Amino acid sequence: MIQDMISAGLAALIGALIGSIPFGLLLMRAAGLGDIRNIGSGSIGATNVLRTGKRGLALATVLLDALKGTLAVALTAWILGPPWDVVAGVAAVIGHCHPPWLNWRGGKGVATAYGVLLPLAWPVFLLTALAWLAAAAISRISSVGALSAMGMAIISSVVLAPGPVGIGISAIAAFVVLRHHANIERLLAGREPRIGEGK
Repeated sequence: MIQDMISAGLAALIGALIGSIPFGLLLMRAAGLGDIRNIGSGSIGATNVLRTGKRGLALATVLLDALKGTLAVALTAWILGPPWDVVAGVAAVIGHCHPPWLNWRGGKGVATAYGVLLPLAWPVFLLTALAWLAAAAISRISSVGALSAMGMAIISSVVLAPGPVGIGISAIAAFVVLRHHANIERLLAGREPRIGEGK
């Protein structure tokens, strides 16, 4: 029991620390473009970076934010093994959304969630990515893509990733959906901007 508590704590620490690296903020500053938190929605994620018109930086942010989710899971799996890699994955997404060095205000967690899905359950990752692509292509709204993807993650994990992995994926997806509460309100009001526009 004590060993399990130690393992859980270590997994959560690994995930949270890796997940809390604010790549969007760091890349923007490295490019001499200032603080991303003063632009658009104030988020440190790729969608907000894209609002600067710097597509290369936005792509780099997506890839690095996803990579840190994958790294958190893979590193924990190597050190502790399952199911602690699931704990690290959940913690990585939370760490991205609530980094302590940025007054607990980070991104929405979508890219990092994708990065976590890849090593935990790649079939779920594929279905989730397809759901995002289809919904975003049709609506041209990033949040619609994200919400559709997270819904697919919950549904597909029930069938394709039962047990601790499925529970972890569902928890991550539900958390990311909650992080989009303001987007949901704007969608219902018909005020949600399209990709690359507004807030």
